[in-house]
Amino acid sequence: MSPIESVADVLALYARYGEDTYGEDVTQNAHALQCAAIAEADGASDALIVAALLHDIGHLVHLDETGAVADAHEVDDEHEATGARALARVFGPEVTGPIALHVTAKRYRCATEPGYADGLSPASALSLAIQGGPLDADACEAFAAHPAAAEAIRLRGFDDWGKLADVEVPGWDHYRPMMERLAR
Repeated sequence: MSPIESVADVLALYARYGEDTYGEDVTQNAHALQCAAIAEADGASDALIVAALLHDIGHLVHLDETGAVADAHEVDDEHEATGARALARVFGPEVTGPIALHVTAKRYRCATEPGYADGLSPASALSLAIQGGPLDADACEAFAAHPAAAEAIRLRGFDDWGKLADVEVPGWDHYRPMMERLAR
């Protein structure tokens, strides 16, 4: 696939690979749409709703580029960085910032919130180890100082909750106008 340069390119990627699973009990499409619906119900800004919708697009970019899903048991595909970079031609930092930090937000929450790690899904707990585990004190301080940290922490919650099978949520057509408004 060529670089993502439009909302249509984003939607085409999800149309092509969105019915694949990624270690959870839901498809990429179901997870993305659930996360966005949760963000919307939580009163998030349009930018954070779109970030929630697209936060795992890096997995799809990796799949499109390599033809294979990264084995979460063995390697960190750095989907958060891949996704943020891929979307940077279309969306500004209000969308890409929380996406770029959503894995670090998980590591931060594991380090700072007692019991948080115990509530992670099995796949998320497994990826946590491969992603470096909980942050140390210095990394927590650096993360907390980042301008997108608060939104990344909120996004992380939406990510944790959006993994249920057979949940009715709005589809891609509901979010397309929002994405178009936020596109550069």
